Amino acid sequence: MKKQHCLVIKEYKAAYPDPLIFTKGEILKIEKKESEWSGWVWCINELGKGRWIPENYLEIYKDTCKVLQDYEATELTVKIGEKLEIEKIESDWIWATDKEGKHGWVPLKCIQIL
Repeated sequence: MKKQHCLVIKEYKAAYPDPLIFTKGEILKIEKKESEWSGWVWCINELGKGRWIPENYLEIYKDTCKVLQDYEATELTVKIGEKLEIEKIESDWIWATDKEGKHGWVPLKCIQIL
């Protein structure tokens, strides 16, 4: 598959500087939280730390869920004019890598696919 690239057209600063990693099979608590992003669920681990996770990565029960695949909740801080390599697109966000090899989530509205 050909690698997809994009150009940052709107600056984005990571909202959560301390990323969390969730592992397949992990059971998390779901907390109802308002968001501008549909398709994302606020989940809390057994240590009480929470992050947004794509709904597609979860098997949701009433107020808990099971993680269906390993997931890293790292956000990438980007500046206008940066070029990124897109690895995947999920619910209006991209998982991308910058020229320094840092990777993370960036809102789709902040980039232009090349």
